[in-house]
Amino acid sequence: MPPQQHEQEQDHLLPLLADDREERAYDPTEKVVVIGLDDGDLDNLSTAPPFSWKKLWLFTGPGFLMSIAFLDPGNLEGDLQSGAIAGYSLLWLLLWATAVGLLVQLLSARLGVATGRHLAELCREEYPSWARMVLWVMAELALIGSDIQEVIGSAIAIKILSNGILPLWSGVVITALDCFIFLFLENYGVRKLEAVFAVLIATMALSFAWMFGETKPSGSELLIGILVPKLSSKTIQQAVGVVGCIIMPHNVFLHSALVQSRDIDNNKKGRVQEALRYYSIESTLALVVSFMINLFVTTVFAKGFYGTEQANNIGLVNAGQYLQEKYGGGLFPILYIWGIGLLAAGQSSTITGTYAGQFIMGGFLNLRLKKWLRALITRSCAIVPTIIVALVFDTSEDMLDVLNEWLNVLQSVQIPFALIPLLYLVSQEHIMGTFKIGPVLKVCLIIAFVELNGYISMLTWNSIG
Repeated sequence: MPPQQHEQEQDHLLPLLADDREERAYDPTEKVVVIGLDDGDLDNLSTAPPFSWKKLWLFTGPGFLMSIAFLDPGNLEGDLQSGAIAGYSLLWLLLWATAVGLLVQLLSARLGVATGRHLAELCREEYPSWARMVLWVMAELALIGSDIQEVIGSAIAIKILSNGILPLWSGVVITALDCFIFLFLENYGVRKLEAVFAVLIATMALSFAWMFGETKPSGSELLIGILVPKLSSKTIQQAVGVVGCIIMPHNVFLHSALVQSRDIDNNKKGRVQEALRYYSIESTLALVVSFMINLFVTTVFAKGFYGTEQANNIGLVNAGQYLQEKYGGGLFPILYIWGIGLLAAGQSSTITGTYAGQFIMGGFLNLRLKKWLRALITRSCAIVPTIIVALVFDTSEDMLDVLNEWLNVLQSVQIPFALIPLLYLVSQEHIMGTFKIGPVLKVCLIIAFVELNGYISMLTWNSIG
């Protein structure tokens, strides 16, 4: 090829490369640098460098952002209803649902680290146009359904903390502004954003642990509930609340993008192995924390309301008031402790929902939009239906609970549209290279996920029917 022609082709490719780089989950300047701390000449190794606590700290963050989806208001409502109606008997289900959720998230992280692409980008590249459009629409529907639950949860918390002065719809409007908070925080870097989420998770942990300490649930019954599987026809609806909210379709897309916030050379096998090791550790720790928080909420309501007349009437809207009537003021009114924890859960999950919406829309459609505009579009898609819901259901607590059940149905229906592409892509050698999963594991995972989704759907439809 003549040198002049070669240079012209290179010049022609430069804008494409620049555009391609802009459409990545993170620009190179945004990524956290983790290479070179203590192993400067090990870059060419085919195995991971020795374990380093300092590196674990630098890799810590994406797993905790991912874990927010396990702590959103929809999960909290499932927890409190499970405790009030089923007592301690569904704690084993909470444990195993979290374990399955961890497995899904580890596969998502594996895909993102090994390929340098997130799930939505790979779906755009690997699937035909009609299939990727179906997957995109389903991902957006799941995100909107989840966002309605999260925004309503934040609005309920705002109503509690304002002593009812601010109605539900105004709380929705206030929560809608969180996308601007997110955009503001994002300008200060990935680590600053992760620190804010760490504060929100710590707020939830402290609030619900305080409630746990105030109510003093039974330790022996708690242990039996975790170790002894038990499910009756009377607790089917509560089982839906526990299982149906754990695996969030949009969270599968989110985690595969979040892991790219670290500067990893995925052409070096040792670096990929190293990243997967640290992400596995921090994701496991994050979901242990989320499990403990969900455990606190479930056991508090099991101790206070299991077997009582109020058990069947408890939901997010009136849970704080029931707690206040049961346990009174104390050092700090338990109503406001509940409100603070719920607000932290709602705000953190709506911000991560905005984050997920950016990756989903940008990945599937390959839009050349600035992040703030993409976030604004994503936020608007969820806020408009949420304001309508708030205006219609503001005076009816029962209708809000029914709506939450149907939104859980929506999530369970959407799960295959995230898990099937994930399992397909993570098992392809031309995509994953040596990091693809084997056929035996793939078949086992497909069977497990098919059975799980069928179980969720059966429970959900039975509970509504």
